[in-house]
Amino acid sequence: MAEALFKSLRETADLRHLRQIIAGLDEGVILIDPDQSLLWANDAALAMHGVGDIADLGATVDEYRARFQLRYRNNHRVEADEYPIERVVAGDSFSEVVVEVTVAGEDAPRWVHQVRSLVLNDADNGEPACLVLIIQDVSARFEAEDRFEQSFNANPAPAVICRLSDLRFVKVNQGFLDMTERQRDQVLCKTVYDIDVLRDADRRDLAKARLAEGRTIPQMEAELELPGGGTRLVIVAGQPIDMDDQPCMLFTFADLEPRRKAEGALRHSEERFTRTFQLAPVPMAIGARDGHLLCEVNASFTQMTGYSATEIIGRPLGEVELWESDAMRRQIEAAIDGGHDLRGREARIHGKDGAAIDCIVSTEAIRLGDDACVLWAFQDITQRKATEVELVEAIEAVMKDTSWFSRTVMDKLARLRAPQMAPDGPGLDDLTARERDVLALICRGCDDKTIARTLDVAGNTVRNHVARIYAKIGVNRRIAAVAWARARGFDGEGVAIEKPVQETVA
Repeated sequence: MAEALFKSLRETADLRHLRQIIAGLDEGVILIDPDQSLLWANDAALAMHGVGDIADLGATVDEYRARFQLRYRNNHRVEADEYPIERVVAGDSFSEVVVEVTVAGEDAPRWVHQVRSLVLNDADNGEPACLVLIIQDVSARFEAEDRFEQSFNANPAPAVICRLSDLRFVKVNQGFLDMTERQRDQVLCKTVYDIDVLRDADRRDLAKARLAEGRTIPQMEAELELPGGGTRLVIVAGQPIDMDDQPCMLFTFADLEPRRKAEGALRHSEERFTRTFQLAPVPMAIGARDGHLLCEVNASFTQMTGYSATEIIGRPLGEVELWESDAMRRQIEAAIDGGHDLRGREARIHGKDGAAIDCIVSTEAIRLGDDACVLWAFQDITQRKATEVELVEAIEAVMKDTSWFSRTVMDKLARLRAPQMAPDGPGLDDLTARERDVLALICRGCDDKTIARTLDVAGNTVRNHVARIYAKIGVNRRIAAVAWARARGFDGEGVAIEKPVQETVA
C-alpha cells in the first residue's frame, strides 16, 4: 500500500506531505537521503527496531549498520554492502528480502523483517530525490513456522509434506525416513508418485481426486514400497496446509507393519496349535471359560466318548451329561471359574452309549484370539482301574491269612494298592493313643485276633477301634489304612504297645 502511495505522490508531494501520509501506516518506512543520511522514520519503523526516535536508528547508513546486525534466514551473515539499507542507497530495487535483526551486543535475533525498496526521483532531472525502505515485521509468522518445523521434525509419527503445484516433497521428518529406510535426499524433490505414498490404497481413486483438489484425504490403508524390496503396511491421511504462502499437503502415517507381523505370527501359531490339537493321541477338547461350552474336540475325544464334533460342540458339558454326577460337574466348573487349573483330577464321565469311563482330567487356561478358553485333556484309565480292582480283590483274599507274608511283601502290596495317596487330610494326631496302637499292629500285619491278644482286649473292642480309625482317616480297607500310615512315615515299628490294666468291651 505504501509503495502505491509513494508512486502516486512522486511528482506532486514534497517530503512534508509524504511524512504526513505515511506516519500512520502499519508498514515501517524509513526515508534516506541520497547522501546516505537517515531523514525520517514512521512510528511503525521505530517500533520494529525497538527505538523511539530516528536518532536511535543512527544518523547515517553506517551508524545503522553498526547498531543492527542482520542475518539471512539460513543463518548466513549479511555482508556490509548487502544490507537492504545499503542496497537502496546504491539504487538497487528489490522486494521481499527476509532478514533476522539482532541488536548490537546481543546474541539472539529479536525480529524478522521482510524488506523492499522504493526510489523517488526528482521530477525535474530524474535524479533520485528520496530513497525509501519499506519494512514489515514478520516475526510472528516465522516464529510459528519455526515452531511447526521443530514440532514436525521432533514428531515420532512419520510425516512428509508435498507442494501441490508440482506434487514434490518439500519436507520430511525422521520418522518417515526411519519407516521407509530412506535418506533425506532420496525423498526431497521427489514427487508423490516417485515415492508412492498411496500405493495399493484401499480408496486410491478418492485419495488422488482429493490431492488434485487440495482437500483433506481421509485415513486409508496403503503399502509403501521399500528401496530394499518388500512393502510396509501403513495408514495414510492427508491434510492441506500452507507453507511459505504455497498450498501443500501434509501426509501423516501410522505404521501397521508390527501389527501385521504379529497377526501373521499369531495366525501361524494358531494353525500349528490346531494341527497338534487334532493329531494328538490324547483326548482333548477346547471350551469357553464363560458358560463352559465346548468349542472344539479332537479325534481322540470323539473316539473315546462316541460323540461326534457336531453332537457336542456348542453345548454345555452339563447338558451333554458328560460327567457322572451334577455334583462333580459343579465342583469342577467352580474350580475353573475360580481361576484354578485342574491337574491329574480323577473323574468319571459317560460316553454317548452310557458306558462309564474313568479318566484323569487336566485343564489349562488359554487364549484363542481375543477369547478366554479352557483346554481339556482326558486320560482314559478305565482299564487300569479295572485291573487295580481285580488286583486288590486278590490281595485281600490272600491277606485273610497274612501269617506267611513277609513285612516287605506287605509294604509293597500296600503301596501298590494306593500309590496316589498323598500325606494330606487327617494326621496321626487325630488318632487317640489306643487307636495308634491298633494302627501300629495293623501295619505289622496283625489280624484282629492277634491284635486282641496283644492288647489283651476283646475282639469286639478291636473291631470298634478299627472302625473309628477307618472313619477318621477316610478309608474302608485294611490295606488302605496301611498305605495311609506308610505315607505319613508310620509303620508301627518301635511303637511300644501298652496293655491296659482293665478294658471293657465297647
